[in-house]
Amino acid sequence: MSSEFSKIKESLASWSEIRQLLRGGESGQLVPVVIPKDRRGFAWLTLVFLALYLAGTALLSSGVFSGLAALGAVLSLAVALVWLWRRAIIEIEEGTTGVRSRWGAIVGTLPPGRHYLWLPWDRVDAVVDTSTEIPYSAPIVACPTAENVPLKSIEFFLKFRIIDPVAFVRTIGAGNFDLVLSSAVQDAIRQRSRLVHTERAYDLRGSDVGDMQELLTRQLGRYGVRITGANIPDVQLPDQYQQHLATREKVAKELSAFEREWELTRKRRIDTLLMEIERSKKTRDARIVEVRAAANTARKDVARMLEEHETEAQRVRWEIEAKGRAQLTSAENEAKGLRRLADAYRDNRAVLQYELARRRLDVGAKLAENAPRPVVVRTDGAGGESSVLSTMLLAQILPQLGSGNGQVKRVVEPN
Repeated sequence: MSSEFSKIKESLASWSEIRQLLRGGESGQLVPVVIPKDRRGFAWLTLVFLALYLAGTALLSSGVFSGLAALGAVLSLAVALVWLWRRAIIEIEEGTTGVRSRWGAIVGTLPPGRHYLWLPWDRVDAVVDTSTEIPYSAPIVACPTAENVPLKSIEFFLKFRIIDPVAFVRTIGAGNFDLVLSSAVQDAIRQRSRLVHTERAYDLRGSDVGDMQELLTRQLGRYGVRITGANIPDVQLPDQYQQHLATREKVAKELSAFEREWELTRKRRIDTLLMEIERSKKTRDARIVEVRAAANTARKDVARMLEEHETEAQRVRWEIEAKGRAQLTSAENEAKGLRRLADAYRDNRAVLQYELARRRLDVGAKLAENAPRPVVVRTDGAGGESSVLSTMLLAQILPQLGSGNGQVKRVVEPN
């Protein structure tokens, strides 16, 4: 772990050294800003004045000397123009931004690439690294915890990037930014350590420092700087507390060893119990087989018993059916006898009715034989006297006929 804060500075260098300083720093220090040396000047005007002089000489003289003077004037002017063109070229490295000024006032920025600054008072004040995330390490010593126990050190690491080179160069500069950043980091780390108990101090390693990153971004944002990442890679406790922790670690190791031994004992006991359980399962399975065999035997006995009972019931049913059929046959025969008897009674009734009718006929015949019969008296209607006489005779005979039991007496008809 480094024992010092990272240092940020700005350097003055030629254009050929800018790339090395921005990427590698200088003497272990970070160099995000390089002030380039101005290579331009007014020396090219000497060649211009020489060209004017030679041109005047060529105009005033004649012959070969005039031609040589004219040639020298042209060459001097060409060299002056090439010198001016070469000195006007400004090349900005990829990932950097040039801060452009005119008469000392910042007027804008120059993106990466080749640019031409023809006027001497138009120059590049600084070249700022705006693409690289610059690492910054800050070991904070004697940070008190919540119990006011000073930690030996806390190393805080962050990365920042310059997003506004004009604001950075104009507002603070690299040297002053180093002081501001170190004080802001110390304040943030001490505030965080005040929230942590001493026994949990090691929890700061790799903990979430998003709130600290946001706080630093708000504080340094006005300088055109953005914090892109932060973490706490290492925390060192006081020596006495480390001894205490060593004792606790020793006890923890003994406890861990005891726990492992107990875990082995527990596993052995569990294995023994599992073996007993398996043995009990096998015994149980054997008994289950026996019980199932007994159950099968009982089922067979019950089935045989049921078959016997069904056979007996079938026999009883057949006997009952036979008795019922016999009783039914007897009842049918008795019914047939009764039916025949009824037919006989009916036939006898007809005979009796015949006999009764015959007797009635006999009685009627007897009654008819004893019934009075009409007597026909024939009279001659010619003479009235004989009729009177016959009438008188009939009047005498009729009572006798009525008392003679129906027997007809002969009556002599008078002539």
